Amino acid sequence: MKSSILLVAVLGLFFTACKNGSSESESTNAAVPAPTELNYSVMNIYPHDTTSFTEGLLWMNEHLYESTGLNGESGLIKAKLETGKAVQKIALDNAYFGEGISIINNKIYQLTYTEHKVFVYDMNFKKLPEEFAWPYEGWGMTTDGTHLIISTGGNNLFFVNPENFKIEKTLSVINNNGYVDSINELEYVDGYVYANIWRNNYIIKINLKTGLVEGRADLSNILEKNNFQKSSRTDVLNGIAYNSAKKSFYLTGKYWPAMFEVKFN
Repeated sequence: MKSSILLVAVLGLFFTACKNGSSESESTNAAVPAPTELNYSVMNIYPHDTTSFTEGLLWMNEHLYESTGLNGESGLIKAKLETGKAVQKIALDNAYFGEGISIINNKIYQLTYTEHKVFVYDMNFKKLPEEFAWPYEGWGMTTDGTHLIISTGGNNLFFVNPENFKIEKTLSVINNNGYVDSINELEYVDGYVYANIWRNNYIIKINLKTGLVEGRADLSNILEKNNFQKSSRTDVLNGIAYNSAKKSFYLTGKYWPAMFEVKFN
């Protein structure tokens, strides 16, 4: 934003649009607080396949499900946490670049990057005949149990009907500096979405009622702090999965050698 006056005006319009008749009574010209810094503790460290260019990650039925990217390397993996080894795997055609995944109604949904395709599988990795078109780039995906929530590399989250892939709601994400760009991999937890921001080491915590970033965790140098050496292929932090039974998160990155189990604050 070029001036504080313009920022206040934009944020005022944002809050008014978000309410849509809600009984919430926040002032539309109230100052937007900076995100709380989320400290974290590393609870455990597990192996991660260094050939996986991680684009999507989730935890279900005591296994990690991972979508990998790059043309010729993309696929869908079900892996054991303790070993990082795949117990089930399927490759995408070389024409497709895999992106975010989510599971809802016993179906696995997988985005593609620029091919505008969404693939659907059953829980045994059998590709189903239903495929969907997606008009934007595919980046991250998660679910609140009703919708699929999708990021496209910008500042919006799209709430999508999983039965027909129609967009039912769009939420703009902001912090005290304005709109937040480059939102990538997503994980829904109790009314919030935790998101990787592409090309940096931050994870942000987004309130899905307001679009406000309420927390931010700095994962800079988590590999080095835990005695891992980066290789020439080691890429950015990307991949968030939540274990609701343990209330902990599994975090990794593209070609990373480790999967970190952490707890925030």
